[in-house]
Amino acid sequence: MELVRKRLIHLHRCRGVTRKTIRKFIRYDPTLKSIYKLTSTQVSQFFSLPHKNAVLFHSDLRSQELKNQLKRDLTSYKVITVVDENYPFVLKTIKDAPLVLYAIGDTSLLNLDPILSVIGTRKPSREAKLKMEKYVLPLIQQNWIIVSGMATGIDSFAHQMALEHKGKTIAVLGSGFRHIYPKQNSALFKQIAINGLLLSEYTPNSPPERFYFPERNRIISGLSFGTLVIEATKKSGTLITVDQALDQGREVYAVPGSPLLKQTEGCHKMIQDGAKLVQEADDILEDWDRIKPNWVI
Repeated sequence: MELVRKRLIHLHRCRGVTRKTIRKFIRYDPTLKSIYKLTSTQVSQFFSLPHKNAVLFHSDLRSQELKNQLKRDLTSYKVITVVDENYPFVLKTIKDAPLVLYAIGDTSLLNLDPILSVIGTRKPSREAKLKMEKYVLPLIQQNWIIVSGMATGIDSFAHQMALEHKGKTIAVLGSGFRHIYPKQNSALFKQIAINGLLLSEYTPNSPPERFYFPERNRIISGLSFGTLVIEATKKSGTLITVDQALDQGREVYAVPGSPLLKQTEGCHKMIQDGAKLVQEADDILEDWDRIKPNWVI
């Protein structure tokens, strides 16, 4: 199993292939050993891969520089793969589950519950922190783990609130660990590394890409039994996470607010569409008590 794990991490580092392709590799050969013996033409033919992608993959697979970088990263960061015993079971239940996760911090948090994702706009209203004190702080004080994406605004507030009140928090990044985004959250990154957990499915040298952020949202919602939206505009990226949470069969909660604020328009639309309106933290606590007997983490 250790060899399979190492091969999976190696394949995940190679260019030219996607998670979908790697899943095809696993179905073709669960040991992944035979993939190393294929020519680029065979890779292209067997796995319906464009030839230029197969050539790039074949080249990376044999790159000593890539292997050396991988060795350095494995000594610097923890790595969790889908074949590991400590891989979060709840993530195995979602579509397109991450195959490899890089981690800094306390990975035992992945095996605790309850975990709630707290998300929202990058440009919150002046009321946002008061809302979080009302709805999120009581959960932190009862040892709930708060997951978010370390973006500016609501995400940052959620992580900071957990840290300030000696709670636990998990940040799922849309970049590699050597490219902290946004840069102004470098101090927050370091705090979470010491007192929480940082996760990324992107290799440490991966700079942020626009499509990484909506992509990583499936992990934020997938780790959690529910997602709480504090504030969101009508066209907020937050709604992508909400859609993924619903697709994953997770609970979705929305905080109402003044109809005069654009930051509450998205929440009101979500409530119209069936999200649970939250008036007290107890609304979420009571839901968890109901769900907990059937929740497997």
